[in-house]
Order: sequence, then C-alpha cells, then structure tokens
Amino acid sequence: MGNDDKIKALVHLLEDPDLRVYDSVARNLIELGPDIIPELEAAWEQSPEPLKQQRIENLIQEIQSITVRDGLSAWIKNDKSLLEGAFLVAKYQYPELNFMDLDKKIANISKDAWLELNKNLTALENIRVINYVFYKNLKFTGNVTNFYAPQNNFVNMVLETKKGNPLSLGILYTAIARRLGLPVYGISLPKNFILAYIDPYTAESTVEFSEDHVLFYINPFRKGAVLNKADIENFLRTQKTEIRKSYFVPNKNSEIIRNLITNIILSFEKLGYKDKVSRYQVLLDLFEI
Repeated sequence: MGNDDKIKALVHLLEDPDLRVYDSVARNLIELGPDIIPELEAAWEQSPEPLKQQRIENLIQEIQSITVRDGLSAWIKNDKSLLEGAFLVAKYQYPELNFMDLDKKIANISKDAWLELNKNLTALENIRVINYVFYKNLKFTGNVTNFYAPQNNFVNMVLETKKGNPLSLGILYTAIARRLGLPVYGISLPKNFILAYIDPYTAESTVEFSEDHVLFYINPFRKGAVLNKADIENFLRTQKTEIRKSYFVPNKNSEIIRNLITNIILSFEKLGYKDKVSRYQVLLDLFEI
C-alpha cells in the first residue's frame, strides 16, 4: 500500500465508533505532522458525518498545537528574535497566522520610519521619529479601557486593532527599532514593560548589558515617553516593589516571551476560560524544561 493509500485508509477509519481504533488512527495521523492537514481538511469537506468532522477538527488542532510547541521549544533553546517568539505565542491561538505576513507589516512600519531617519540624528531624535510614525501617524495606543483583554497580548491582533498592553506594544516597538538597526531592548517590570536604548557602540561589541550601557529608557504604553533611572525607581516605589538591578537592564528574549504567556494565562483566568488556561500552561511549562 502506497503512502497516499495508507493516509486515505487512516482518514476513513476516523468514523469508526470504536474508540480504541480511533486512538490508534489518531496517533498515526498526528505523527505525520502538519503536512497531513490539507488531506484532513479535504476529508472534512467531503464527510457528511458529524462525528468524523469533529474528530478531524480535533486532530487538526492537535497537530497545529504540537507544531507550535515544537517551534517554541526550539526557539527557547536558541533565544531567537523577539518577534518570532511573539509570533509563535499568537499562532497557538490563531493557527492560520503566517510569519511572513506579520513580518511584512513590521517592515512597512519600519520603512515609514526609515524614510525620516539619517545618520546625523541622535539617539533621542531616532526615538522621536519612531514615536511619530508609530503613535501619531499610525495611531497605536495602550488599551486602557480593556487592559486585561486577552487580545492585547497577541501581536497580530495588536497590529490589527492598534491597541495593546505595555508588553505587546513594547515587542512591536522593539521589532521596528531593531529592523532599523537601533539598539532597543525590552525590560520586564512588575505590572509594566519598558525599553532600554543601549549605547550603539556597546551594542555592537557586548552580549550582556549593564546599567551603564543604557542611554535612556522608553515607555511604549505612554506613546514612547523617554524615562531615566529615577523615573523607574519612582514607579517601583508606587508599586511598593523592591528595587532590583534587573529592572534596569535588558531581559533575555525568552524571559520576555515567558512573561507574555503568563499575561495570557492571567487574562484567560479572569474570563474563566479554563481550557485556554490549560493550553497556554503547556507553553509556559516549556520554559522550565
């Protein structure tokens, strides 16, 4: 039996009422990975059986989920681009999301800013250009009226609605800045997220940054407002939080994405979506392996 015939035979058995048969068939189909999804979608369209359709839907979701989990696991080990990590987190909720489409939108925003930049601008002037394009022209803003909504954490939804929370806006802001060659990195604070603009000469030669390498800080939730160390200290005092050195230096990308997933879990918990909490907990657990 050829591979195509084997797949068709397995798909046909999805309507078998015996759960033992279904479990065996499902395992075999899942092992085939995302390449089997078009075949499953075609079978769903051709089947009049509700049971078979439901089982196919479940299988497709499981295959897509496994693919994202494997992708995120590999991403954690390599600590790749922040945007790629945020994309994988969003794809877990929106399986049809395509990275090239997402990246193209970031590229278009970056191009608008690039047209206004030149080598003679200071670091502060560079940030003013990004702020003008991102907040004034394109109208990105913090979602203050629905701050804890889950969609605020998904970069594709933030690009669509132009509303987000400090973390998602910061991730997009960082992606734009880095595409423009500007040394902007994220810092997670208690109940907030800010950005650090690193001295460009340091950024070229240093892997791990210290507080001395930071020229200034940026608040992505407040239209890119520029901050200094004292501003951050004052914020931490209002939060009655211990002032730690880690709050003044960039985080690893993996730490930022872990916090993003934690935000999503908290948002779904507030809404009582236990199944979605459980699904994203699986992603969070990947960071502990």
